[in-house]
Amino acid sequence: MSDGFDLGSLLKQAQALQNQLTTAQQDAATRIAEGSAGGGMVTAKVNGRLEVLEVRLDPTLLEKPDREMLQDLVVAAVNDAVRRAQRMLADEMGKLTGQLGMKLPGSE
Repeated sequence: MSDGFDLGSLLKQAQALQNQLTTAQQDAATRIAEGSAGGGMVTAKVNGRLEVLEVRLDPTLLEKPDREMLQDLVVAAVNDAVRRAQRMLADEMGKLTGQLGMKLPGSE
């Protein structure tokens, strides 16, 4: 009753893909994306786990502090870094799933 379908082979391929995805996720988590706002006056770094690692302010922003503007710039820089990190992760996952013609949610 062999119709050419090999469940064992399919399961091995699925396990190999799972291992590749896990490795890619771990590798991507160690990468860092940087975002900025205000022409680079505020920068933020986010890792592949979407954790904020660093926020830097140009010292001139503190000479005559404008609290609302500074808050807005920090939010914009962090959001920029998060978007870049998400794109980076989607690109990494897309490389793997693209090999199989698959699409993961959020990788479009």
